[in-house]
Amino acid sequence: MSGTDGCTPLRRTVEGMRIVIAGGHGQIALRLERLLAGRGDEVAGIIRRPEQAGDLLAAGAEPVVCDLEHASLAEVAQHLEGADAAVFAAGAGPGSGVGRKQTVDHAAAVLFADAAERAGVRRFVVVSAMGADREPSADTDPVFAAYLRAKGAADADVRARSALDWTILRPGRLTDDPGTDLVTLAESTGRAEVTRQDVAAVLAALLDEPGTAGRTLELIGGTTPIAEAVRAAAAR
Repeated sequence: MSGTDGCTPLRRTVEGMRIVIAGGHGQIALRLERLLAGRGDEVAGIIRRPEQAGDLLAAGAEPVVCDLEHASLAEVAQHLEGADAAVFAAGAGPGSGVGRKQTVDHAAAVLFADAAERAGVRRFVVVSAMGADREPSADTDPVFAAYLRAKGAADADVRARSALDWTILRPGRLTDDPGTDLVTLAESTGRAEVTRQDVAAVLAALLDEPGTAGRTLELIGGTTPIAEAVRAAAAR
């Protein structure tokens, strides 16, 4: 153990690109970890609770117990040392209140970006939310409105950083249906569903496509194969 928050150090397990994922026990993150580990990358997932470690190990990822709501910048940066890319996929999750939208969806994202800069990790991908750039309407549920504002503030912070090759991905309504490998990926897509498996596959493809740096992209189900959709997004 190291640090006051109980962060446990990473152990290198697989040769290849090293990717550190914040929110490593999330539904999208676990799918992404399986994809990345399956293609030979070294994957580490940051989690809050030690009991989540087994799920990450089963997905082929190295679990790192580190509470981003309480960790220091130095502690988080330590876990990003030597990484080739970082993915922020953390979220306060359903059932959390307004306060945790701020401490996780905003403050933890900013901390993770700060840590990536300190560790010299340029490639930085964020899982955000549709509508995060707009002020929620007056009839929006207060907790969901706080979530959108927190995501929007975090995205704005990341987009202002010249030291990061960032890409922000904003999926539509998430489903647990099987992946289709067919999507629509663009700056504006309109609202529709997308499977969590396809979101994970798009994230994996984005990590391989530096031409999408500096882009904020929306994602829904569609008719274009994922590899082709990511190439097209990079070319625009």
